[in-house]
Amino acid sequence: MISETATRVPSQTSAHVNQKISQQAEERIQHYRNESSDRISQRLAELDREWDVERTLQTNFATLSIIGALLTATVSKRWAILALGVPAFMVQHSLQGWCPPLAVLRRMGFRTAKEINDERFALKTLRGDFANASQFQQADDLITAVRK
Repeated sequence: MISETATRVPSQTSAHVNQKISQQAEERIQHYRNESSDRISQRLAELDREWDVERTLQTNFATLSIIGALLTATVSKRWAILALGVPAFMVQHSLQGWCPPLAVLRRMGFRTAKEINDERFALKTLRGDFANASQFQQADDLITAVRK
C-alpha cells in the first residue's frame, strides 16, 4: 500500500512518540508566547537549521550505500548486502513511509518537515508576521510573506 506523503511518517510512528513530539512543540510555542520578537527570530533560525526525518534518512541511506559499494569493491563481495539492502529500505520508506531506522529516529525526536513548519508558522503568528495579511492584494505576496 502506498501512503500519502504528508502523513506517512506519523502514520507509521507509534502514537505515544507522535504525542511526545507534538507536546514538546506545544510547550515550546507556549514558552515563546512570552518572548520578544528577537528571541522568536532566533528560534525560527534554529528551525531553519533543523534536519527533518526525511533528510536524515536520505543522508544515512546514501552514506551507507556508498560505504557498502566501496567495501564491496575493496574488501569483500559480501558487503554487497549493505550496498543493495539499504536502497531497498529507501524504496520501502518511499512507498510505505516505514523503514527500520524510522522508529529510532522518531524516538530521538526527529520531526517531519510538516511538524517543523507547523511550529514555524505558530511562532511567526506569535511574532505578528501575519497581522497585516489583509494588505496583500496578490496571493503571491501573501505566500512570500509566509515563506519569510
